[in-house]
Amino acid sequence: MRSRKFITRLAGLSVLFTMLFFGANNSFAHCDALDGPVIKAAQKALETGNVNLALIWVQQKDEAEIKKAFAQTLQVRKLSPEAKQLADMYFFETLVRVHRAGEGAPYTGLKPAGLDLGPAIPAGDKALETGSAEPLLKLLTDTMHNGLHKTFTEAKAKKNFSKDDVEAGREYVQAYVTFIHYVEGVYEAAKQPAAGHSHETNHVGMSEEKH
Repeated sequence: MRSRKFITRLAGLSVLFTMLFFGANNSFAHCDALDGPVIKAAQKALETGNVNLALIWVQQKDEAEIKKAFAQTLQVRKLSPEAKQLADMYFFETLVRVHRAGEGAPYTGLKPAGLDLGPAIPAGDKALETGSAEPLLKLLTDTMHNGLHKTFTEAKAKKNFSKDDVEAGREYVQAYVTFIHYVEGVYEAAKQPAAGHSHETNHVGMSEEKH
């Protein structure tokens, strides 16, 4: 019983960690992309000369570095179109790098625009742009419904196995564990809002303490 309980807990944590990990990877790409929110803020800051539009993406302790890079960029970009392009890219890279460091995430370079971020992140951005979360809610609800229906149906179909058929019993146990872990993973992910790029281990730890 103790062994099974441990395996159940471990697998449940694995499901939750996987959900959060892959979601975080897309968030990383979102912040790094040339059409992501950080670069858009940097572009707006350079266009208007208002560094505050960029400073919101970094921590207070990093403001001096961003202000310095911003001032240097404004000076250099006046020299020529080529200098402007190089200076802007320098500022973009600096802002993203410092933003990532502040969230405890590594900087691996800027990513091209048009990356496939999956449906969730664009839907979240769209919800904020339009002021309506209804399409986003439908996407999340439909995704959860489909996953729950699939794992539940498979477990239910294998539940009434013959007590003398050990292999059939094992198939049920596998389907049961998958179903229960899916339920627990969705519940934990929904209950614990992400706190930033470095939130995965915090959530896993909190989930583990409960069992």
